[in-house]
Formats: sequence, structure tokens, C-alpha cells
Amino acid sequence: MNSSALLCLVVVLVQLWPCSSSMQNSRAQDTVQSFTAVRRAKRGWLWEPLFVTEEQITPHRVYIGQLKSDLDKEDGSLKYILSGEGAGSFFCIDENNGKIYVTQKLDREKKPFYILKAQAINKSTQLPVEPESQFIIKVRDVNDNEPQFLDGPYVATVPEMSPEGTSVIQVTATDADDPSYGNNARLLYSLVQGQPYFSVEPKTGVIRMASQMDRETKDQYLVIIQAKDMVGQPGAFSATATVTINLSDINDNPPKFQQRLYYMSVSEEAPVGTTVGKVFAEDSDIGDNAAMDYFIEEDSSDVFYIITDNETQEGIVLLKKRVDYESKRRYSIQVKAVNRYIDERFLKEGPFEDTTIVKINVEDADEPPVFTSESYVMEIFEGATSGSLVGAVTARDPDDADSPVRYSIVHSMHLKRLFSINEHNGTIITTEPLDREIASWHNLTVTATETRNPEKISEANVYVQVLDVNDNAPEFSKYYETFVCENAVSGQQIQSISAVDQDDSAEGHHFYFSLAQEDANSSHFTVKDNQDNTAGIFTGKSGFRREEQFFFYLPILIQDNGTPPLTSTNTLTVTLCDCDTEVNTFYCRYGAFMYSLGLSTEALVAVLACILIFLVFFLAIVTIRQQQKKKPPFSEKTEEFRENIVSYDDEGGGEEDTEAFDISALRTRTVMRTHRPRKKVASEIQSLYRQSLQVGPDSAIFRQFISEKLQEANTDPSVPPYDSLQTYAFEGTGSLAGSLSSLGSNTSDTDQSYDYLADWGPRFKQLAGMYSSQRTVGD
Repeated sequence: MNSSALLCLVVVLVQLWPCSSSMQNSRAQDTVQSFTAVRRAKRGWLWEPLFVTEEQITPHRVYIGQLKSDLDKEDGSLKYILSGEGAGSFFCIDENNGKIYVTQKLDREKKPFYILKAQAINKSTQLPVEPESQFIIKVRDVNDNEPQFLDGPYVATVPEMSPEGTSVIQVTATDADDPSYGNNARLLYSLVQGQPYFSVEPKTGVIRMASQMDRETKDQYLVIIQAKDMVGQPGAFSATATVTINLSDINDNPPKFQQRLYYMSVSEEAPVGTTVGKVFAEDSDIGDNAAMDYFIEEDSSDVFYIITDNETQEGIVLLKKRVDYESKRRYSIQVKAVNRYIDERFLKEGPFEDTTIVKINVEDADEPPVFTSESYVMEIFEGATSGSLVGAVTARDPDDADSPVRYSIVHSMHLKRLFSINEHNGTIITTEPLDREIASWHNLTVTATETRNPEKISEANVYVQVLDVNDNAPEFSKYYETFVCENAVSGQQIQSISAVDQDDSAEGHHFYFSLAQEDANSSHFTVKDNQDNTAGIFTGKSGFRREEQFFFYLPILIQDNGTPPLTSTNTLTVTLCDCDTEVNTFYCRYGAFMYSLGLSTEALVAVLACILIFLVFFLAIVTIRQQQKKKPPFSEKTEEFRENIVSYDDEGGGEEDTEAFDISALRTRTVMRTHRPRKKVASEIQSLYRQSLQVGPDSAIFRQFISEKLQEANTDPSVPPYDSLQTYAFEGTGSLAGSLSSLGSNTSDTDQSYDYLADWGPRFKQLAGMYSSQRTVGD
């Protein structure tokens, strides 16, 4: 088949609404609106397009149109096939007559159109009699969606007192229906809440001011906007949105003082910068619009000033100068508050400022004395005798009591006291002569104390300038080393000199140089005054000989221009050098040194050689002694050198016990002490000695032992000394004698015999006399 024989595509728009299935076909026929849009060819499709309203659609299928080929003889030989989007699900076709039905509810908002394909085939041959044709089914929109405010709720801000018609915000609602078909998506805006302050444009949704509003009265409004589709017709859908409108502040209110009169007080002792009080002006505005500055007006005394606290918007009155109760007791100032930022639109309504009166009382206080001046400058000539008047200071009590004042000088502990003050009248005198060259200025601190209240003290600085007196003669500005060659010619300058003076000169120093009278006739050297505080030293003859004179001492007179003028004699030493024209300073100094020693060069070389030999000899001795110290003093191994501490913690068996104390433990390997028998002790006291509680450090046996060891160490140089400390402080066990005390004795004194005490020596003589049997019988 030729494709040109096909009919053009006819679009069928369908309105889908559910309805009863029994009346579906009949009502569809009654409401069919057909139109001819058929283009016939020799062979092709014949379309019979239909429109059906959406409300007639039921859960059963609904006829929407028919496909028909011009080759269809209506004998049932052709079969119609439908394919494409929705075929078999949303749409079906009667294969015998080509009628198309919709089987399900369609939603335009989900899919606005469907692309389908139709084909007719011969039932017998199963071959297409028409080529496949594509067509589109569009779904006609119905008003089944409500408007929506996607951006709500809204918040807007508009300045207060804005004129009528000022745009606040635009609200926009959307409708999912087709805006190109009917009025389903055409919205109409209206104001549900917000009259009479606001209005809304019906078509655009722009909210505007309907009247001027004051933020100080109400700063927030809640507006409700409604949007209806179908241009607000009956049965239309609607939606609402809330709009919160805040009024922003503008500076339309001036500051206002709540008090027209403030009372404050300040003590006369208050220092500068003390807070006197605070004032406050209210402003109904907020933020920067409420910011204000405070000023003081009509204060000719200029005693106070005011600053603004930016946090609290308070005006703080501060003390600019010290106040005096005795001078002025009350102040009255006018304070003005002015907005910092002014809106020119409201200037016609009046000035944005306000004023108030502040009255300040000065409180009396016990003040310290006040000097007539904060500082004093005094002068005195140097060298003035002790007790000379320097000047006087004056202070008085400013209070009504007018207490007497006592003066004193604050002296430093480390400085010399050069001044004193009369504590009653404040006159300052010197305690000793002053020297300007030591100190030209003296700084004193003078105190004034109330006699009735010593805690009230004030101070003043006194600066004493010591005036100069010409009491110092001029002198050389430095030490001069002057050399002259033996071959110097007459008139040759060998030195330039200058002078200094410790004194001051109002006209500037001027010095005069000359040779002293005692050397004026000398023909060796001359002095030429340059008239610029310098002078030149010149040779007075040609040729000098060191053999005749090595040094020349020139007495030079220097005179200043003071009143009276002072003169000093300064000696310039000229050294004669062995040279022709050029002076070698080092060589000249060396020659002068040798000359002062009276030695020749050969003699100096000999002295230096002797010193060098002595140093070499000394170093050799030191080296030998260091080597000797490094060599061990004994041939034994180092492990032999030790200190022995031998401890014994038992009593021992007395003289008969020869194994209790091994004296060989303290002997060296090389030196052995010859055994000497111990001294014998009387047999009658041997048992008591063996059983004694303690052998004291004064025992004769131990003294003898220590003496012998000390003698051995001193006589044998090959054995190091051994210091041995033996302590015997333990009684031991099994003592047969028991305690000597009679406190625990079961027998009386008459049953015991103490005659043996007489044999114990002179230490027990008194005890033996007290307890011996002879004395007992005698008594």
C-alpha cells in the first residue's frame, strides 16, 4: 500500500470522569461532538474522531473514537491492531470495527498525551492492508487540582510610616491544571485577614500598604491571603497562606527626658574624671535610631563634661576640674540629648532633641594643705656658706578651720642632706657649701602637713639651681705626650695644646697661653697663643743632645676670662728622641722608659735573658713534681689500701679469754707487731672485771693498744695509717657478778662485805671509805 493513501492524524481529546457503566454508551452517543477532519485517498484510513467528557468514564471501558480504513467493506475481513503508549492498559480497540475505548481513568497532570500506532491486516492472509500509522491522543484537562503556596508561610518587613501603596511582598500560588485550557489554572488572590492596613492585587498577589502604621503602636501584623482557581467562580478550589509583616523602625521619635530636674553631689576631694551622676533620655525608637549624644550647655565654669554610654544610652556627668567647696558650693548645668542619626523626612515635625537641668552640690571635705605653686625654682651661688637662704615655700589649709601647717623635706637615704627647711615658715637654707661642678641642679620634695590632722599631707617640687662662680682654673684638655727629634730645627711646631674649664661662662670661655716667668728666658721652646683657645709649642733652637738632657719640662700658664680671672700652671713634658725628622712614638717611649730605669739596651737584654732562664727552670721543677705525684707511693697493690673498721658486739671473757679479740685483724701483711702480754690484774677483781657492765673508753688497756698502733704507723713509712675505733657497749649475757646496784638486793647492807673496794684503786677510794667493814664498825 502507498502511504499517501493514508488519512491524516486526527487528535481526540478526552475528558475523563467516572460515571455509571449502564448509561455509558448511550450518554456517550448523546454527547458526542464530531467533526470532519478526514482526508480520503484512493486507499487509506478513515477517521471518525470523537470528544467525550471526563465525567462519563466509569470503571468499564468508554468509547472515544473509531479507526476505519477505506478498504474496509464491513464484511469482517479486516482486523485492527492498536500499539504504543497505553495500548492494552489504558486503551483497547475492537479488532473488528476499529473502535477505540479507554479502560482506566487518565490523569493529565501525570501524562498529558499518549502516542499510539494503528494497523489493519487481512484476517485470511494476516498481511497488512494499510501501512502502520501513528497518532496522538491528548488528555483534556479538568479542574481537579487545588492551588498551592509553595513558598509559604511568608515573612516580610516594611518600614513604619510607609505611604499607601508601598509594595510589601508578592505571594505566588501554583495550580497543576493546564493553564492553556479554560480557567482551571487561572488564579484570583484576595485578602482574608489584614484589612484595613493592607491590600492585595487580585491577579499578581502583590501585597501593598493600605495606610500608614506606627511601629511604636504595633510592630507586627499577620495577613492571610487566599488564592482561588477558575477566576473565583463557584465550585473553584482555593488555598490560603499566612504572611507575617514586621514594621522596621525609622527615626520618627525624638529623645525625651523623664526628669526635668536632676540633683547630684560631688566631694571637693574627688579627682578629675570622677563620675558625678547619670541622666537618661528615652527614645521610643530602637537600634541606631535611638542612639543619642549628650551635651552640656550654659556651663561657663567648664568644670564638668558628659559622655554617652552606648550600651545603656545614658549620659554620664564627669568631673573635668577639681571643685572647691570654699570657692563655689553649687553648680547648675543644662544637658541636651540629641539623636545621632536624624531622618530628614521628619524634621518638619520638630527638633529631635530634649533638654534638662542638672544641679550639682559640692560637699565639704577636710583637704590637705595647698601650696601657692605646684613647683618652685630657686637659685643660689655655689660656694655659699652653710645656712645661706635659698628661698621659701608657702602652703595653707584651704578649709574654714585654717589649720597650721608644718613643712619638711623628703630626704633620700642614699643622698647627702644639703638643705634644710624651717618647719614653721617654709624657708629653705643650705647645710653646707654647694659645688656646681658636682651638681648644678638639686630637686627637692617639700611636704606640708596639717598639725591638727597629720594624715593630710601635700607635696611640692622645689628645683634649686646652683649658679656658677669662677672657682676652677683652666687646665689641659688632655694628657699630652710631646716628642722632639735631636735634629729638630728652630721654629718647628712640636705640639698643639688646648684647655678646658669646669666653670660656666655666660660669654663663652677664652683662654690665654704663655710660658711661666721662671721659664721665660729659656731658649729651648716657645709658646704661641692662637687666640682660639689653642696654642702651639715651637722649638727655640736647632739641634738637641740626649746626652745633655733627655726630658724638658715646660711650665705653661693658662688664664681664663672669668671674674676674677684664674690662672693655672700646667707642665708639658717634652721627650727628646733619637731621630732625624720623623718621630717614632713607640721607639721614643721605649727610650724614655729605659732612660728612666737608668739601663742601656744591652743591660735590658741581659735582664730578660735571666728572667727567661728562671722561668724554664721553674717549669722543669713543676713538671718533675707532677710526675712524682702520679707514681704510687707504695709497692703494694692498690687493693691493700683501705680503712678497717672492726666491730665487736660481745663482752668477751676478760683477761683469760684470748680468743675474744683478735688483734691481728688490724695488722698489715708486711708489718706485724711483736706480741706483748697484757698487764695482769689482781686476782681478787678478775671475775668482777670479766663481768663488768661496760669497759669505758678510758681503759688503760685500750689506751695502750691505740698508742702502740699509732707508734707502728708513724715508724713504718711503707704502711698507711689505720684508724680503728672500737666500741664496747654491750654487756653480754650470763654475767656472774650481776648488777652493782643495791636497789634490787634481797640482803641488807650488814650481810655484804665491801672490803674489796679498797683494792680497786684511787677511783673507788671514796666509795670504799663509805662501805668498807672497818668504817661500818667504827661508826
